[in-house]
Amino acid sequence: MLKQALVILVFTSTAVAAGEWRGNLSADFLYFPRTAAYPRQEDSYLSAAVEPEYLHDWNDGYDLFSFKGFYRKDQHDDERTRGDIRELSWLHAADDWEITVGVSKVFWGVTESIHLVDVINQSDVIENLDGEDKLGQPMINLGFIRDWGVVSVFVLPGFRERTFPGVKGRPRFAAPIDTDNPQYQDSDKQRHVDYAIRYAHSVGDWDIGLSFFNGTSREPRFVIAPGATLLPNGFPSAISPLYEQISQAGIDLQANIGSWLWKLEAINRIGQGKTFAAAAAGFEYTFVGVFDSDMDIGMIAEYLYDGRDDDVTRIPFSSSPFQNDLVIGARLTFNDAQSTEILASLVADLEGEGQFYNIEASRRLGDSYKLSVEARGVSAVELDSTFASFTRDNRLRLELAYYY
Repeated sequence: MLKQALVILVFTSTAVAAGEWRGNLSADFLYFPRTAAYPRQEDSYLSAAVEPEYLHDWNDGYDLFSFKGFYRKDQHDDERTRGDIRELSWLHAADDWEITVGVSKVFWGVTESIHLVDVINQSDVIENLDGEDKLGQPMINLGFIRDWGVVSVFVLPGFRERTFPGVKGRPRFAAPIDTDNPQYQDSDKQRHVDYAIRYAHSVGDWDIGLSFFNGTSREPRFVIAPGATLLPNGFPSAISPLYEQISQAGIDLQANIGSWLWKLEAINRIGQGKTFAAAAAGFEYTFVGVFDSDMDIGMIAEYLYDGRDDDVTRIPFSSSPFQNDLVIGARLTFNDAQSTEILASLVADLEGEGQFYNIEASRRLGDSYKLSVEARGVSAVELDSTFASFTRDNRLRLELAYYY
């Protein structure tokens, strides 16, 4: 069914009048001040990427065809040199319902530091460890729009495996990930059809989301790869991702009350070992026009809880590092013509097992260019923690993008 739908989409895009092309070209520089911990890794990486996008609407705007591609060429990491179809879909909207067929992206979530309820699209970890970059997901999405809320039903035929850096990539786990031999709980593997449903509604100052997902977990656990062995330090010589069947119920809440923005995401997941719960909750308070200027400052605080163990020496292990952590940060919005923004945050393990810090800044240069800067790193992490492999991988990333 999906292949037939994609053929129809391609035919439609060529049969109608020309739509709008846009997108961006970018150059990326990744620098690591410390010498690499593992062989074949480098201290700096150059890459270039292109993201073309095509949009065409017809039928008075009730039908929309969209395409968004992606391709990156990396200087050293062969795994980071690859392409993807982020979107290739047809959307039809009616007065009280809509349907999307094809490859698309869906985002669920409200918290700043982590998006627990966001389970539709696979994370593109090669692009960034923050989980913000996603692979396109084949789907049929039917939405019903009512006065009492929006109900979205998803049929997801075709599973996308998570991307991981190669042996030359940084940062990466100490044990290379054998992506050629992924393990699946279900015999259908990538052909398993997943399902999801979400209810969303706004009541006064509150935005409410309730979701349920059943299918192959986008977040794998890890097992010893076929033919690998345990090293004297307790780590395997190679690991494979294990994709298990899960059922996950989630809730996301957001309240915009004056200068306060209150946020909550919580899930309960069955199917990856013991049933566990995870939650992220906090607030953002915005000081508007500080020092009699146009600049706004948002103060961020969130608490992260996860019922899973992050001990990587226990097989299978989870890649979730946030079991009992506090997030504090600040967002500076300059509200200038160049759209200058700075976000700084610190994730502190409340059990004294390390910290993770992040700084992101961006600024438009003229009408078509954008400069982005990122600094990420860890400190004082325990040897059995998920972050232990990244202790020498504190890094600086510069990106210059041209938008057309």
